[in-house]
Amino acid sequence: MSFKEIAGWALDTIHCSSAQYADVRIVDFRQRKLSTRNGRIGVARTDESLGVGIRVLVDGAWGFAATQDLSRESVNQTSLRAVEFAASSSRGRSSRIELRAEQSACMSWSSPCQIDPLKTSIEENLDLLVRVERELLSVKGVTLAETNLLLRRHEQWFYNTEGSDVHQVRFTTGAGFVAYSFKGAEIQRRSFPNCFGGNYQNKGYEFIEELKLVENARPIAEQAVALHDAVQCPEGKMSLILGSSQLGLQIHESIGHAVELDRVLGSEANFAGTSFLAVDKLRALRYGSEILNVVADATEEQGTGMGTFAYDDEGVRAQCTPIIRNGIFTGFISSRETAHHMGEAGSNGAMRAESWNRVPIIRMTNISIVPGETPLTLDQLVADTDRGIFMDTNRSWSIDDKRYNFQFGCEIGWEIKGGKLGRIFKNPSYSGNTIEFWNSIDAVCSDDEWTMWGLPNCGKGQPRQELGTGHGAVPVRFKQVRIGSAYRGNTGRSA
Repeated sequence: MSFKEIAGWALDTIHCSSAQYADVRIVDFRQRKLSTRNGRIGVARTDESLGVGIRVLVDGAWGFAATQDLSRESVNQTSLRAVEFAASSSRGRSSRIELRAEQSACMSWSSPCQIDPLKTSIEENLDLLVRVERELLSVKGVTLAETNLLLRRHEQWFYNTEGSDVHQVRFTTGAGFVAYSFKGAEIQRRSFPNCFGGNYQNKGYEFIEELKLVENARPIAEQAVALHDAVQCPEGKMSLILGSSQLGLQIHESIGHAVELDRVLGSEANFAGTSFLAVDKLRALRYGSEILNVVADATEEQGTGMGTFAYDDEGVRAQCTPIIRNGIFTGFISSRETAHHMGEAGSNGAMRAESWNRVPIIRMTNISIVPGETPLTLDQLVADTDRGIFMDTNRSWSIDDKRYNFQFGCEIGWEIKGGKLGRIFKNPSYSGNTIEFWNSIDAVCSDDEWTMWGLPNCGKGQPRQELGTGHGAVPVRFKQVRIGSAYRGNTGRSA
């Protein structure tokens, strides 16, 4: 039995009801998670699931039902439940949902993949992690070494009452490690290639080779140990250069979540709160300085970010939406039912669901800074800075439920003095508010320094959904930033 035929059962059943619209998503999801900790396996887990989710619009209200039983009887019953839920919701609705028109699509797409990650052996995967750990623990002073590896294959078939028939396969690969050093009451750590378990992209196992984990293990471990003898990060207002990994998180927290239109409208608040933005700020608010340009880009032109796809989960093609243009706020990320709040003719394609048993909600795609047009490397940016601090790799963060006031701590900092990187600082941190901070940018590195960072488990919704987002970033410089307020004393613990 083909999945198209299974979807046909659902759509035929719904066609006999009073539904204005319906879509069917069949998802085959497979995942492998491995981790090690000081020579022992921490996690060795494989997950598989196959099921169908059915979403129905009746009298201006949504209904959703899902099942793992793909028999005809079960699919028909699930379709009727979705119609029943929608009809029940319509009786208590405060407003009527209207979908923006969308052209139907028929296509098949896959993310780049030279080596299917789930066709590699667990033995091969663990051998890599053990070799990384061995390098980390060979550095005197490293007391704890952790590694992580995540491999996924997400295959989806999408059909709707408008005639769409979309098949997509996303391969996800990522890995990373952390070296901890305990000395007295102080804990220092260094992560690679990023915190949150490493870096992740929608591509095959070849990405693991690109990360060069073994080659970077020893120098990163040495930095973790050296932080104990480093000077405490100074406090005060000064220039701040953020490395691209830290900037990626800054974008995620103070731009990405803030521009989700469901948060702005108050229909979503789980895990990250709402937003300081409002619809009337669109094309009116100066979000940042004139050199700040940010896009929400799900297209293949953005690379293999975790927010890349061909069509979102309500049949809208992937798009590149300018979020901030020359410092002016120019776009939310939206859905077919919220696009009219922006005065737009259609959605910009940001609806996604974690799996077959979750309803699609507005999610970040690849929210990325646009590199500067004038050639500028990190070395040149440092040379152009008389006094300041270069920080990279997140250690802690705190941001209010409007995505406005924030405080971030990083794993490591370097003093900049007279245009040169000097001694390292431990426990570096910075704080500010979103608008003031982004308006203080005065230099953005060019595309030679650009990196796509991937976060595989951004949480949103109730019940919770975890999805991958991407953030393309380059090193940038901010002027007169509040530095050094996140930590007190020499313990490295958050205040």
